[in-house]
Amino acid sequence: MSIELGHFALILAFAVATVSTIGGYMFWRRGQRVALVLGQGAVLQFVLVAAAFAALIQAFVTSDFSLALAVNNSHSLKPLIFKISGVWGNHEGSMVLWILILVAFGAMVATFGRRLPSDLMALVLATQSLLVAAFGGFTLFTSNPFARVSPPPLEGNDLNPILQDIGLAIHPPLLYVGYVGFSICFSFAVAALVSGRIDQAWARWVRPWTMLAWTFLTLGIAMGSYWAYYELGWGGWWFWDPVENASFMPWLAGTALLHSALVMEKRNALKIWTIFLSIITFSLSLLGTFLVRSGILTSVHTFASDPTRGLVILTLLALVIGGAFFLFALRASSLRQGGLFAPVSREGALILNNLFLATAVGAVLVGTLYPLLLDALVGTTISVGAPFFDLTFGALMAPLLIVLPFGPFLAWKRADVMAAAQRLMGAAALAIFLTILISALGGISISLAPLGLLLGFWVAFGAIAELVDRSKLGRIPLKESWRRLAGLPRSAFSTAIAHFGIGVTVLGIVATTAWETELVTTLNPGETASLSGYTIAFDSFGQVAGQNYVADEGHFTITGPDGDTRPMVAERRTYVATGTPTTEAAIETYGFSQLYLQLGEPLDDTHVLRVWHKPYITLIWIGALLMAGAGFLSLTDRRMRVGVPKRAAQPAAEPAE
Repeated sequence: MSIELGHFALILAFAVATVSTIGGYMFWRRGQRVALVLGQGAVLQFVLVAAAFAALIQAFVTSDFSLALAVNNSHSLKPLIFKISGVWGNHEGSMVLWILILVAFGAMVATFGRRLPSDLMALVLATQSLLVAAFGGFTLFTSNPFARVSPPPLEGNDLNPILQDIGLAIHPPLLYVGYVGFSICFSFAVAALVSGRIDQAWARWVRPWTMLAWTFLTLGIAMGSYWAYYELGWGGWWFWDPVENASFMPWLAGTALLHSALVMEKRNALKIWTIFLSIITFSLSLLGTFLVRSGILTSVHTFASDPTRGLVILTLLALVIGGAFFLFALRASSLRQGGLFAPVSREGALILNNLFLATAVGAVLVGTLYPLLLDALVGTTISVGAPFFDLTFGALMAPLLIVLPFGPFLAWKRADVMAAAQRLMGAAALAIFLTILISALGGISISLAPLGLLLGFWVAFGAIAELVDRSKLGRIPLKESWRRLAGLPRSAFSTAIAHFGIGVTVLGIVATTAWETELVTTLNPGETASLSGYTIAFDSFGQVAGQNYVADEGHFTITGPDGDTRPMVAERRTYVATGTPTTEAAIETYGFSQLYLQLGEPLDDTHVLRVWHKPYITLIWIGALLMAGAGFLSLTDRRMRVGVPKRAAQPAAEPAE
C-alpha cells in the first residue's frame, strides 16, 4: 500500500509543480499574495516528494520485492546501509533523489527568502517548479520507480557490488546537492531576465545559494575521488573519466560564478557575465545528468543505458537551457554594464580568475564531448585521455595559481600591484626556500615537479599572508594583532582557508605524481617484498564469509622505515547473488602518505601483489575538505544569510545634563 501512496504523492507533486509554473508566470506581477501561494506550493512539493522517497526507502529496507526497483537493485542479505543507498544506486531511484533535492531547495527559498521582492520570489519559485515538473514528468512517464512485479520473486537481483560501499552511500547525495543546488542560481537568473531586476541586491541573494551548492559539490567530488581510489583497486585518484569531468565542469563554472557574483555585489559590475554563468553552471549540471543516463557512456558511474531516456533528457535539456539562453539573448542588450574599474584592481583580478576558469571549462568540455560527437557523427572512435587534460588544464591553472594570492591584497576599483607584491614578499621567499629544500632532499630530477611545489606553497602561504597582513602581525603589539584577527569577518577567514586548501591540494597532487613508486610482484605466504623503505611480509591467505559475499583474504605485516610494524588485510570478494568479483585494497596511512596494497588474481600456485607508495596523497583530499569547510564558514557569516534581519542600531547615549 505504501508503494501506491508514494506513487500518488509523486504524481501530486508533479501536478502542484505544473500549476505553480503556470500560475507563477501568469501572475508574478500581482504582488505578495502570489509569492505566498507559490511558497506554500513549494513546501507542499517538498512534503509530497519526501513521502514518495520515504516509500521507496521502506520498500528497500523491508525487502519488498513486489517493487520492480527493489528486485533489480536489492537483496535481503545486504547490510541495512546498502539497502538504503540502493534506493539511489540506480536510474529511477536517483531521479527521485534528484527531484527531492530540487524541491528542497525550492522550499528553502520559500522559507528563508521572505525578504526577497515578491515579484522576484514568484518568478524564482515558478522557474524552480518548472524544473520540478520537467523532471517529475520525465520520471513518471519514462522511469517510473514505483512499477510493480507480479508475482513478486522470493529474492532480488542485488545492487552492483561496486556500489555496495559507504563511499557510494555518501557520494551521490553530496554530489546531487551540488548539482541541483545550482538550479536556484538558474532560477534567479531567469527571474532576473524576466523581471529586469538585476542589481547588487540580486547578487547578494544569489551568492549564498551558489556557495551552498559549490560547497556540497566540492565534498561530492572529493568523496567520489577517494571512493574510486580505494574501491576500484587501480591506485589512482582521478582518471579524467567523462562522468568525473561532468561533475568537475560545474564546479569550475560555479567557482567562477562565486567570484563574479562578488564583483557584482560589491561594485555592481559584470551583470551580463554573472547571469550567463548562472545559466551555464546549471546547464553543465544537466549535461552530467544526460551523460550518466543516456547510454552513450560505459562507466562505473553511469546508471542507465536506455537511448530513449537519453533522448528525452536531451530534449528537456534543449528546451530548458535553450529557452533560458533565448531569453538571455533577448535581454542582454538592455542590461547595463554597471560600475567602472581599472584593470589593476580587485575586480580585474577576479575577472582574470573568471577568464582562466571559463577557459578551463571549455577545455574539459571539448576533451569530454569531442570523442562522443566524433563517434556519433562519423563513427570514428578515439580516446582523449589524461595527457590531453593534464597538459591543457595544467597550462591554464598555472598562471591562475600565480595571480591567485594577489587578489585579496588589491583594492577595489584601482590598486597598486607593486604594493601588493611587497606585502607578499615573505610568502614568496618562504615558498622558494621550501621548494629548493624539498627538491634537494628529494633528489628531484629536471621536471615540472619543483614548479608545482612552488605554486602550491605560493598559494598556501599567500593565503596565510593575507591574514597576517590584515592583523598587522609584527607591526603592532601581539595582543592588538590578535584582537584585529579575531575581529575579521568570517568571509575573510573563509577566503583564506579556501585558498590555503587549493595550495594544499596542489601540493598533494604534485608530491604523489613526482614521488609515487610502484611494485608488481608475486608472493606466497611466508615471503616478503620491499618498496621505498617498507617491507611487506605475506603472513597468510584464507577465505572468509561476509554477510552477502565470500572473500579471499590476504594478511600482511608492513614494517616501515622506522621499524614500526602494522597489519594490513587485502581482499578479493565474490558476491553471492550475482557472482560479481570486487577488489578491496588494503591502505595504511603514514602521516600524510599512504601505502596501498592490492591483492590480484591467483597465478598458478602464487598470488599477484601490487603495491604503491603514495607520498602526501592525503593532502589532495585534506585540501578539498578545507575548501568545503571554508564554504560552510562563509555561510555562517550574517551577510550571507538571506532573510536575516539587520541588527537594530544601538541608540546613542543622551548627553549628561
